[in-house]
Amino acid sequence: MRLSQTGDVWWKSAVFYCADVETFQDSDGDGIGDLRGMTERLEYLADLGVTCLWLMPFYPTAGRDDGYDITDFFGVDPRLGTLGDFVELVRTARSRGIRVIVDFVMNHTSDRHPWFRSARRSVDDPYRRHYVWSPTKPRTSKAEVVFPDQEDSIWELDDKTGEYYLHHFYKTQPDLNVANPAVQEEIARTLGFWLELGVSGFRIDAVPFLFAEDTYPGSEPGGFDPQRYLKDVRDFVTRRLGDAALLGEVNLPYPQQKEFFGGADGDGLNMQFDFNGMQRLYLSLARGDAGPLTSALRERPPLDVTSQWANFVRNHDELTLDKLSIAERKEVFAAFGPDPGMQLYGRGLRRRLPTMLGGDQRRIRLVYSLMFSLPGTPTLFYGEEIGLGENLDVEGRLAVRTPMQWDAGANGGFSTAPRRRLTRPQPAGLWGPEHVNAADQRQDPGSLWSFVRTLIRRYRQMPQIGWSDVEVLDHDVPAVLAHVCRCEDWRLLAIHNLGADDALVTLDLGTVPEGTVLRDVLDGRDDQPLDPSGRVEVRVDGYRGQWLRVLTPGELAYA
Repeated sequence: MRLSQTGDVWWKSAVFYCADVETFQDSDGDGIGDLRGMTERLEYLADLGVTCLWLMPFYPTAGRDDGYDITDFFGVDPRLGTLGDFVELVRTARSRGIRVIVDFVMNHTSDRHPWFRSARRSVDDPYRRHYVWSPTKPRTSKAEVVFPDQEDSIWELDDKTGEYYLHHFYKTQPDLNVANPAVQEEIARTLGFWLELGVSGFRIDAVPFLFAEDTYPGSEPGGFDPQRYLKDVRDFVTRRLGDAALLGEVNLPYPQQKEFFGGADGDGLNMQFDFNGMQRLYLSLARGDAGPLTSALRERPPLDVTSQWANFVRNHDELTLDKLSIAERKEVFAAFGPDPGMQLYGRGLRRRLPTMLGGDQRRIRLVYSLMFSLPGTPTLFYGEEIGLGENLDVEGRLAVRTPMQWDAGANGGFSTAPRRRLTRPQPAGLWGPEHVNAADQRQDPGSLWSFVRTLIRRYRQMPQIGWSDVEVLDHDVPAVLAHVCRCEDWRLLAIHNLGADDALVTLDLGTVPEGTVLRDVLDGRDDQPLDPSGRVEVRVDGYRGQWLRVLTPGELAYA
């Protein structure tokens, strides 16, 4: 199928950038980032090459889970601005070629949300069925508890009514009863509201928990089809905005992830994060062996033409390793987070990539080169482009959500407030703003920022990467991953050496026309002729990556 025949599926070749309004830019000197500050920094994102800004929650909140405990789905946290500020942000972003999607927490509310406050007044309250209740406390397995350091059950007693309510996350975040048509109607109203304000879609939080089938005394099994409902949500947003995108947080094995994309026509989520590939990437890095990531890429299920994987190195939560075996997880911990204070819940790391790799620029750049070369849509977490570090003195997952470092001045240019008033303390020492900041790196053609900007430009110049199927090539060098992105007759060969030693790799690309060459599109080296048999030897330095276009004589005339 030709790209021109698929309609406007912009997410297939976009570059996503996740930012937290509270920690990005403070415009009024109160120590807290805000929407106006975000708007002021849109020029920076446009220069970097970002085409879609994903905003973490900015709604009114009880402040118990960094904005994910929402008290009003139709508002803006007054610390961060107003609805007018939000509309101005979206309008300004669009004028710079940047779409905006927003976090939508469909799974739960804050316990201070008006619905829940009403629901706990009595068992007969009209909002009672907006949530999930049980007259007795159901059993909870350890695997069901998301935050084992804070909770020991997913059921909490409500003293006033004497019944237990379901909460897959903190007890202050009661789960919504999504099977209830009244809740579904509220969800539709909320989605429609933000679409009217100009957003291009939603990142749907905690999708598997949204549709978890929890049995408890008095529950009614069956009758609610999660996949059918997800299709209804997709149909609704598409009717309201023909090119709206739904990006789902679905941390499940590949076969179960495939179900959330929908049927053969892709009538579920448009996009999902590739958690399985991400976790095995870190295992490959720890071992210096491409094998685990190779296996993940070969296990990726094929998708319909409108669906897409979101590739990422880091997100805003702990770096979860829950899909690795216990032994594999220990390998990654030993390599990148040996101190227990660097770990979280026994399943993840609360560190950013540069600190995990000891600041080794070769390995850091290798990882981003690999991420951008994989078929799918690259997704950056704010600060990755400058090598932002974490602050382990900050509690839990918030260690990686420190204020952005814009320059070497006070508070890294994030805020003019006294340091003690910052929403969160920044890293210090080698990872402080005086050493890691955007202003210095934007002036340095050899910086990480400049390298990431180049990757983004090459990715956008070759949108076929986002539309490609992936073929992992066999060879005899364990440290090297070699894969081919294919889109119709277009091909890109990407080779990444996860080991420290230089390697000579023999690859078979299949029969090619006489005169076909490999053209380096990152480093600009001379073209390398290909034998008509398609066999070629490529030398790749330790901790380096190469992007090589496969150009036939016909393509060379236009390249």
